[in-house]
Amino acid sequence: MSKSEQDEAVAAVERAMVAIRRSQTRRSLGRLTPPDEDGAIDPTLFGVLDAIEDRGLPCGVTDVAAALGVDQPRASRLVLRAVEQGLLVRQADPSDGRRTLLTLTSGGREQLSRMHKLRQDVFARVMADWSDADRSAFARLITTFVASFAEVVSGAD
Repeated sequence: MSKSEQDEAVAAVERAMVAIRRSQTRRSLGRLTPPDEDGAIDPTLFGVLDAIEDRGLPCGVTDVAAALGVDQPRASRLVLRAVEQGLLVRQADPSDGRRTLLTLTSGGREQLSRMHKLRQDVFARVMADWSDADRSAFARLITTFVASFAEVVSGAD
């Protein structure tokens, strides 16, 4: 592949990633949840729940802020709303009583499970006419891309 072909491929990836980011707005996520669905939550809170789920263990507001790429006050407000809606619970950190850890509640896990299913249903519709090989290749490539991107971005700190 020539240098110009490589540059074109990188530019195409950049345009696609921008389009994906734009399509994953609160509004588009809100459209995934039927308005009459019992117990529907504000889509802005899914980022908080996703961040805590990704960690796989209780974490602090600072961890949520870093995962979401927002400042501490914004993360604190989002966490407070999630706690008020019964999606998270705060508990004292056993190793440092000054620190509070956040854990998903059963309601938070249920909401996440519902959102995962809704998003996966949309992705399945998008790829419905793709071959099994194309779906598998895309899953492998995008997973590798995201992991590599995270390494590069975290190394830039």
